[in-house]
Amino acid sequence: MMKTDLSLGAVLSLCMWIVLGITEIHAACRNPNVADISTPLIRRAAASDFVDIKWYGHAFFQITSSSGTKIITDPFRYMGYPMPEVWPDVVTVGKETRNHSNVGLAKGDPIILRGLKSWGSEWNVINRLIRDVLIYNVPIHMRATYDYIKGSAFVFEVDGLCICHTGDLGEPFNEDQLDLIGYVDILLVPIGGSYTMGAESAKKVVEQLKPKIAVPMHYYQDTMALRRFLDGPHRARFLKTDTFSVSKDTLPPVTEIFIPRVIWYGREED
Repeated sequence: MMKTDLSLGAVLSLCMWIVLGITEIHAACRNPNVADISTPLIRRAAASDFVDIKWYGHAFFQITSSSGTKIITDPFRYMGYPMPEVWPDVVTVGKETRNHSNVGLAKGDPIILRGLKSWGSEWNVINRLIRDVLIYNVPIHMRATYDYIKGSAFVFEVDGLCICHTGDLGEPFNEDQLDLIGYVDILLVPIGGSYTMGAESAKKVVEQLKPKIAVPMHYYQDTMALRRFLDGPHRARFLKTDTFSVSKDTLPPVTEIFIPRVIWYGREED
Protein backbone atom coordinates (compact mmCIF):
# COMPACT_ATOMS: atom_id res chain seq x y z
CA MET A 1 0.00 0.00 0.00
CA MET A 2 1.35 3.42 -0.90
CA LYS A 3 1.95 6.12 1.67
CA THR A 4 -0.46 9.03 1.61
CA ASP A 5 0.85 11.10 4.53
CA LEU A 6 4.27 12.36 5.46
CA SER A 7 5.84 11.19 8.70
CA LEU A 8 6.01 13.47 11.75
CA GLY A 9 9.59 14.31 10.86
CA ALA A 10 8.56 15.25 7.35
CA VAL A 11 5.74 17.44 8.64
CA LEU A 12 8.19 19.23 10.93
CA SER A 13 10.51 19.67 7.98
CA LEU A 14 7.66 21.16 5.95
CA CYS A 15 7.03 23.62 8.78
CA MET A 16 10.71 24.53 8.64
CA TRP A 17 10.31 25.27 4.91
CA ILE A 18 7.50 27.67 5.68
CA VAL A 19 9.31 29.41 8.53
CA LEU A 20 12.85 29.48 7.11
CA GLY A 21 12.58 28.92 3.38
CA ILE A 22 9.58 30.84 2.15
CA THR A 23 10.20 33.88 4.33
CA GLU A 24 13.55 34.40 2.62
CA ILE A 25 12.08 35.05 -0.81
CA HIS A 26 8.67 34.36 -2.30
CA ALA A 27 8.30 33.00 -5.80
CA ALA A 28 5.33 33.71 -7.99
CA CYS A 29 5.19 29.95 -8.49
CA ARG A 30 4.39 29.37 -4.83
CA ASN A 31 0.92 29.20 -3.38
CA PRO A 32 0.48 32.69 -1.85
CA ASN A 33 -1.47 31.15 1.04
CA VAL A 34 1.78 29.84 2.54
CA ALA A 35 3.81 33.00 1.99
CA ASP A 36 4.55 35.74 4.48
CA ILE A 37 2.95 38.86 3.00
CA SER A 38 5.86 41.00 4.25
CA THR A 39 8.41 39.18 2.06
CA PRO A 40 9.53 40.23 -1.42
CA LEU A 41 7.34 38.95 -4.23
CA ILE A 42 8.63 37.94 -7.63
CA ARG A 43 5.65 38.16 -9.95
CA ARG A 44 5.18 36.08 -13.07
CA ALA A 45 5.70 38.18 -16.13
CA ALA A 46 2.85 38.72 -18.55
CA ALA A 47 5.24 37.80 -21.34
CA SER A 48 8.64 36.17 -21.28
CA ASP A 49 11.55 35.14 -23.43
CA PHE A 50 12.23 31.56 -24.41
CA VAL A 51 13.60 28.88 -22.11
CA ASP A 52 15.34 25.80 -23.56
CA ILE A 53 14.74 22.42 -21.91
CA LYS A 54 16.99 19.54 -22.96
CA TRP A 55 16.55 15.94 -21.81
CA TYR A 56 19.66 13.78 -21.63
CA GLY A 57 17.71 10.75 -20.37
CA HIS A 58 16.64 9.37 -16.98
CA ALA A 59 16.15 12.40 -14.65
CA PHE A 60 18.94 14.47 -16.24
CA PHE A 61 17.76 17.74 -17.83
CA GLN A 62 19.34 21.04 -18.72
CA ILE A 63 17.27 24.21 -18.33
CA THR A 64 18.67 27.32 -20.04
CA SER A 65 17.21 30.75 -19.41
CA SER A 66 16.91 33.44 -22.07
CA SER A 67 19.98 35.16 -20.59
CA GLY A 68 22.02 31.95 -20.80
CA THR A 69 21.88 30.69 -17.22
CA LYS A 70 22.21 26.90 -17.32
CA ILE A 71 20.90 24.49 -14.69
CA ILE A 72 21.36 20.74 -14.88
CA THR A 73 19.32 18.31 -12.78
CA ASP A 74 20.32 14.89 -11.42
CA PRO A 75 23.33 14.20 -13.69
CA PHE A 76 23.92 10.49 -14.24
CA ARG A 77 26.94 8.25 -14.63
CA TYR A 78 27.04 6.04 -17.71
CA MET A 79 23.79 4.09 -18.02
CA GLY A 80 23.35 3.72 -21.77
CA TYR A 81 22.75 7.36 -22.66
CA PRO A 82 25.50 9.47 -24.26
CA MET A 83 27.61 11.29 -21.69
CA PRO A 84 27.31 14.98 -22.53
CA GLU A 85 29.79 17.79 -22.01
CA VAL A 86 27.97 20.31 -19.84
CA TRP A 87 29.05 23.71 -18.48
CA PRO A 88 26.23 24.61 -16.08
CA ASP A 89 25.95 27.50 -13.66
CA VAL A 90 23.97 25.33 -11.23
CA VAL A 91 23.64 21.59 -10.55
CA THR A 92 20.68 20.27 -8.54
CA VAL A 93 20.74 16.83 -6.94
CA GLY A 94 17.50 15.31 -5.67
CA LYS A 95 18.87 11.87 -4.80
CA GLU A 96 22.29 10.77 -3.56
CA THR A 97 22.76 7.78 -5.87
CA ARG A 98 25.13 7.27 -8.80
CA ASN A 99 22.52 7.87 -11.50
CA HIS A 100 21.42 11.18 -10.00
CA SER A 101 24.45 12.77 -8.34
CA ASN A 102 27.36 12.72 -10.79
CA VAL A 103 28.24 16.36 -10.13
CA GLY A 104 31.78 15.72 -11.38
CA LEU A 105 30.38 15.59 -14.91
CA ALA A 106 29.78 19.34 -14.78
CA LYS A 107 32.67 21.39 -16.11
CA GLY A 108 33.63 24.79 -14.78
CA ASP A 109 32.75 25.83 -11.25
CA PRO A 110 28.97 25.48 -10.88
CA ILE A 111 26.95 25.98 -7.71
CA ILE A 112 25.89 22.58 -6.35
CA LEU A 113 22.46 22.45 -4.70
CA ARG A 114 21.80 19.19 -2.89
CA GLY A 115 18.24 18.49 -1.80
CA LEU A 116 19.48 16.12 0.90
CA LYS A 117 22.27 16.32 3.43
CA SER A 118 24.21 13.64 5.34
CA TRP A 119 24.00 11.37 2.28
CA GLY A 120 20.22 11.35 2.24
CA SER A 121 19.38 11.18 5.93
CA GLU A 122 17.82 14.65 6.12
CA TRP A 123 16.47 17.34 3.82
CA ASN A 124 18.23 20.56 2.99
CA VAL A 125 16.24 23.80 2.72
CA ILE A 126 17.05 25.52 -0.57
CA ASN A 127 15.55 28.85 -1.59
CA ARG A 128 18.01 30.81 -3.72
CA LEU A 129 17.99 33.39 -6.44
CA ILE A 130 20.94 32.59 -8.72
CA ARG A 131 21.39 35.14 -11.48
CA ASP A 132 17.94 35.27 -13.13
CA VAL A 133 16.58 31.95 -11.78
CA LEU A 134 14.87 31.35 -8.45
CA ILE A 135 15.36 27.77 -7.21
CA TYR A 136 13.65 26.12 -4.26
CA ASN A 137 13.16 22.53 -3.21
CA VAL A 138 10.32 20.48 -1.74
CA PRO A 139 10.73 17.34 0.42
CA ILE A 140 9.42 14.13 -1.12
CA HIS A 141 9.58 10.41 -0.47
CA MET A 142 10.99 7.94 -2.99
CA ARG A 143 10.45 4.21 -3.24
CA ALA A 144 13.13 1.84 -1.99
CA THR A 145 13.24 -1.95 -1.83
CA TYR A 146 11.41 -2.26 1.49
CA ASP A 147 10.37 1.26 2.43
CA TYR A 148 10.23 4.89 1.36
CA ILE A 149 13.33 7.09 1.62
CA LYS A 150 13.84 10.83 1.49
CA GLY A 151 14.25 12.71 -1.77
CA SER A 152 13.88 16.22 -3.07
CA ALA A 153 11.89 17.90 -5.81
CA PHE A 154 13.04 21.24 -7.23
CA VAL A 155 11.09 24.17 -8.64
CA PHE A 156 12.71 26.69 -11.00
CA GLU A 157 11.20 30.08 -11.70
CA VAL A 158 12.80 31.28 -14.90
CA ASP A 159 11.64 33.82 -17.49
CA GLY A 160 8.16 33.87 -15.99
CA LEU A 161 7.83 30.08 -16.17
CA CYS A 162 7.47 27.71 -13.21
CA ILE A 163 9.21 24.39 -13.89
CA CYS A 164 8.91 21.50 -11.42
CA HIS A 165 11.35 18.57 -11.47
CA THR A 166 9.70 16.10 -9.11
CA GLY A 167 12.78 13.96 -8.51
CA ASP A 168 12.23 10.25 -7.93
CA LEU A 169 8.74 10.81 -6.59
CA GLY A 170 7.20 7.61 -5.19
CA GLU A 171 3.61 8.77 -4.67
CA PRO A 172 1.27 11.63 -5.58
CA PHE A 173 1.80 14.82 -3.62
CA ASN A 174 -0.07 15.59 -0.42
CA GLU A 175 -1.65 18.99 0.28
CA ASP A 176 1.36 20.35 2.19
CA GLN A 177 3.67 19.51 -0.69
CA LEU A 178 1.28 21.01 -3.23
CA ASP A 179 1.23 24.24 -1.22
CA LEU A 180 5.02 24.34 -1.20
CA ILE A 181 5.27 23.64 -4.93
CA GLY A 182 2.64 26.17 -5.96
CA TYR A 183 1.80 26.92 -9.59
CA VAL A 184 3.46 24.80 -12.29
CA ASP A 185 3.76 25.49 -16.02
CA ILE A 186 6.08 22.60 -16.91
CA LEU A 187 6.24 19.30 -15.04
CA LEU A 188 9.11 16.79 -15.29
CA VAL A 189 7.71 13.59 -13.80
CA PRO A 190 8.86 9.94 -13.48
CA ILE A 191 6.64 7.19 -14.85
CA GLY A 192 8.74 4.02 -14.72
CA GLY A 193 7.66 2.37 -11.47
CA SER A 194 10.06 0.32 -9.35
CA TYR A 195 12.10 3.04 -7.61
CA THR A 196 9.64 5.78 -8.62
CA MET A 197 5.91 5.89 -9.02
CA GLY A 198 4.41 4.33 -12.12
CA ALA A 199 2.34 5.74 -14.94
CA GLU A 200 -1.00 5.75 -13.13
CA SER A 201 0.33 7.71 -10.17
CA ALA A 202 2.16 10.05 -12.55
CA LYS A 203 -1.16 10.81 -14.25
CA LYS A 204 -2.57 11.71 -10.84
CA VAL A 205 0.29 14.16 -10.31
CA VAL A 206 -0.48 15.76 -13.66
CA GLU A 207 -4.07 16.24 -12.53
CA GLN A 208 -2.89 17.64 -9.19
CA LEU A 209 -0.59 20.27 -10.70
CA LYS A 210 -2.35 20.85 -14.02
CA PRO A 211 0.77 21.93 -15.91
CA LYS A 212 0.59 23.18 -19.47
CA ILE A 213 3.40 20.77 -20.43
CA ALA A 214 4.21 17.42 -18.80
CA VAL A 215 7.44 15.60 -19.70
CA PRO A 216 7.76 11.92 -18.65
CA MET A 217 11.17 10.79 -17.40
CA HIS A 218 12.89 7.93 -15.57
CA TYR A 219 11.45 5.13 -17.68
CA TYR A 220 14.46 4.19 -19.83
CA GLN A 221 12.77 2.97 -23.02
CA ASP A 222 9.87 1.19 -21.30
CA THR A 223 7.31 1.72 -24.04
CA MET A 224 4.57 0.03 -22.02
CA ALA A 225 5.00 2.52 -19.18
CA LEU A 226 4.92 5.36 -21.70
CA ARG A 227 1.77 4.01 -23.34
CA ARG A 228 0.04 3.76 -19.98
CA PHE A 229 1.00 7.34 -19.19
CA LEU A 230 -0.28 8.56 -22.55
CA ASP A 231 -3.58 6.69 -22.17
CA GLY A 232 -5.68 9.65 -21.16
CA PRO A 233 -7.24 12.91 -22.32
CA HIS A 234 -4.03 14.86 -23.02
CA ARG A 235 -2.50 15.39 -26.42
CA ALA A 236 0.95 13.80 -26.84
CA ARG A 237 3.72 15.36 -28.90
CA PHE A 238 6.60 13.07 -29.90
CA LEU A 239 9.47 15.46 -30.51
CA LYS A 240 12.12 14.92 -33.17
CA THR A 241 14.93 16.14 -30.90
CA ASP A 242 15.90 16.04 -27.23
CA THR A 243 15.27 19.78 -26.78
CA PHE A 244 12.31 22.12 -26.88
CA SER A 245 11.98 25.87 -26.40
CA VAL A 246 9.02 27.50 -24.71
CA SER A 247 7.95 30.86 -23.36
CA LYS A 248 5.01 31.95 -21.26
CA ASP A 249 3.27 33.14 -24.41
CA THR A 250 3.76 29.88 -26.32
CA LEU A 251 2.51 27.45 -23.66
CA PRO A 252 -0.38 25.30 -24.89
CA PRO A 253 -3.79 26.37 -23.55
CA VAL A 254 -4.40 22.97 -21.95
CA THR A 255 -2.08 20.22 -20.74
CA GLU A 256 0.01 18.52 -23.41
CA ILE A 257 2.59 15.77 -22.98
CA PHE A 258 5.97 16.32 -24.63
CA ILE A 259 8.16 13.27 -25.29
CA PRO A 260 11.69 14.34 -26.28
CA ARG A 261 13.77 11.94 -28.38
CA VAL A 262 16.93 10.57 -26.79
CA ILE A 263 19.60 8.04 -27.72
CA TRP A 264 19.91 4.93 -25.55
CA TYR A 265 22.64 2.36 -26.21
CA GLY A 266 23.19 3.87 -29.64
CA ARG A 267 19.54 3.72 -30.71
CA GLU A 268 17.27 6.70 -31.16
CA GLU A 269 14.02 5.86 -29.48
CA ASP A 270 11.02 7.77 -28.18
